[in-house]
Amino acid sequence: MKKCFRLLSVLALLALVATSGALGAGEKFIVASDIPWAPFEMVTPAGEFFGFDLDVVRAIGVVAGFTVEIKNTAFDTIIEAVLTGKADIGASGFTITAEREANVDFSSPYYLSNQAVVMRKDSPANLVTALVGMGPNKAVGAQNGTTGYGWVESLQGTGVEVELKGYDTYPMAVLDLVNNRIDAVVQDEPASQASIAAYPDLLTIGGVINTYEYFGFLVANGDPKGILPRVNAAMAQLGLEIVTGAGGMQDLVIKSGSAWANLVRAYFGPSPDKIEAAWLATKSLILNAKTIADVQAFALAFANEANK
Repeated sequence: MKKCFRLLSVLALLALVATSGALGAGEKFIVASDIPWAPFEMVTPAGEFFGFDLDVVRAIGVVAGFTVEIKNTAFDTIIEAVLTGKADIGASGFTITAEREANVDFSSPYYLSNQAVVMRKDSPANLVTALVGMGPNKAVGAQNGTTGYGWVESLQGTGVEVELKGYDTYPMAVLDLVNNRIDAVVQDEPASQASIAAYPDLLTIGGVINTYEYFGFLVANGDPKGILPRVNAAMAQLGLEIVTGAGGMQDLVIKSGSAWANLVRAYFGPSPDKIEAAWLATKSLILNAKTIADVQAFALAFANEANK
C-alpha cells in the first residue's frame, strides 16, 4: 500500500509539474522594443511603456501563460539582442523580410502597413520633388534600419540625388522636419498618422507608397524556446485570423468585438494625447490581467475611453 501510495503521489506530482509547464507558470520573457514610436510604442511622463505592440504582447502573455518584461532597445540593435540572448522577443513594428528571416524567425503577421511620406504643409516641394532631392533642403529622413530607410536608400541607387539622413528614432526625424531641416520623413503609415496628430498645423502626408509590409514579432533563429506557436495561438484567441488567399497573399481578418478589434480601435484613430489619457485610466486592467476575460475587459474599456 505504501508503495502504491508513493507511486500515486509521484504521478500526481509529475502531472502537476507537466500542467504547470503547459500553462507557462513562472516563465518570463524579455521583450525588446524601440520606444517611442506612436502608436505602436509609447511612454508616459512617468516612464510607463504602452502602445499597440506592447499591449498586444502583454495580452499574448496572459493568454499563453507567461509574463513579459519590456526593455527599451534601439531599433537597429533589437535583432542582435535577441540573437545573443539579451532579449527573447522583438516587438517593434518589424517588417517581415527575407533578409531578416535569414537570421530570426517571425510570428504570423499581425499588421499590414504601407510607407507614408510626411511633409510640411508649407513646403514648396511636392511628393516627387522632395523624394528626388529637389526640395529646399535636398534631404529626406528615416530611422536607421527601417523599411523607410531602405526604400529611400534604394532610390539613391537609381541615381536620384537626395541626401538620406538616418536617425536613432523617428521622433527625432519628425522633429527635424518640423524645424525645417529636411524635406520629408518616410515611415510606416500608422506612425505617420500619429506624427500628423502631434503637429496638425505643420505636417501632412504628401503621399503613400504601397509597400504592403507585414509586421511580425521575432525570436532567435530556430525558436529555441518554443515561443512562436504560443504567440500565434494566442493572437488567434485574441481575435486575429490569418487567411491565405490566391498567390499566397495573407489577409488579416479581425473578429468583430474581439480584444484585438478593440485594441485596434483604441490605438488607431484617436490622437496620441487621447490614447495616453485612456490608457492611464484603464492600465490596471491589463497590467493585472490573469485571464483572457481580463484582457477583453481592458481592451473594451480602453477603446471606449479613447474614443469618447
